[in-house]
Amino acid sequence: MPALPKVLTAPFTSRWQAWLQRRHPTGRAQRLTQNRVYIFLSRSGLAFIVMMLTMLGGAINYDLSLAYLLVFLLLAMALVSIFHTFRNLLGLQIVPGRVEPCFVGESARFEIVLENSGSLLRQNIVLRYDDAETAVDVPAADSTRAWISLPAPKRGWLRAPRLVIETHWPMGVFRSWSYAYFEQRTLVYPRPEKDAPSLPQAAEGAGEGVSTPRGHDDFAGLRPFQRGDSPRHVAWKAAARDDGLMVKEFHGEAARDLWLDWDTLPSGLDTEERLARLTAWVLVAYANGLNFGLNLPNRHLPPARGEPQRDACLAALALYGTKEQE
Repeated sequence: MPALPKVLTAPFTSRWQAWLQRRHPTGRAQRLTQNRVYIFLSRSGLAFIVMMLTMLGGAINYDLSLAYLLVFLLLAMALVSIFHTFRNLLGLQIVPGRVEPCFVGESARFEIVLENSGSLLRQNIVLRYDDAETAVDVPAADSTRAWISLPAPKRGWLRAPRLVIETHWPMGVFRSWSYAYFEQRTLVYPRPEKDAPSLPQAAEGAGEGVSTPRGHDDFAGLRPFQRGDSPRHVAWKAAARDDGLMVKEFHGEAARDLWLDWDTLPSGLDTEERLARLTAWVLVAYANGLNFGLNLPNRHLPPARGEPQRDACLAALALYGTKEQE
């Protein structure tokens, strides 16, 4: 039977989505109360009912007492499982956790925390975002963390869709489920260019960048490790002597500011190719502990170093040309 046209199904779909949104409002935490948990026969359950009716027909036709006993025993077990399947979700609290940014073509990871304040083990709880799913058990009076990976086909903000929480435990005859809406989103950075050209030449220390007395000429001593320092300058011998993590410090030529400038890229590159090259350069500059800045047509980030600068530059590249650009 062909599917109904979207023109006919759209009003019902929109009403259904609006009803779900009212029943399951967006929030930081969702507790699965009785009016938020649903239950119905699963596909296996429908096959089970057909099988029971067939066996019952055979028992009636051949007047087999043992067949009657088996059919009614199995049906009684299935009816009892309704309570256990429903209770497996009832009372759980679903909390959105951390998110991890990624690059185009990778998988973005969303964390979901399940809290069980009851005295019963909750088994085989399935969490699903669209086609991505994971199954976990939640111990009694404890919590469990689960990660769901979503594909990231394009750069920009990737928002988590509606979360489906379901279980078929213990017999698989019934399916109990619920929904949760969270404001979970993560940034998808442009895919770095493979075999990108070398970094452009850094400008002299004078300019908008902040000059620093630390150069790379003469060794001047050791100082404590700071976040953002290059691993190449770590004094590993001193660390081996249990002197703590120290960094070699140099004096000499003033540090230079590296500018990653959109306007200096070859004119033959399109927008996505420019973003891919700049992304690759940001990662190389960060890995080498350089003081670098980013210049885009709509954004100007002054030179700095370390993880905050790397993340700020990658975010600016991810949101370039979008409505949500910062």
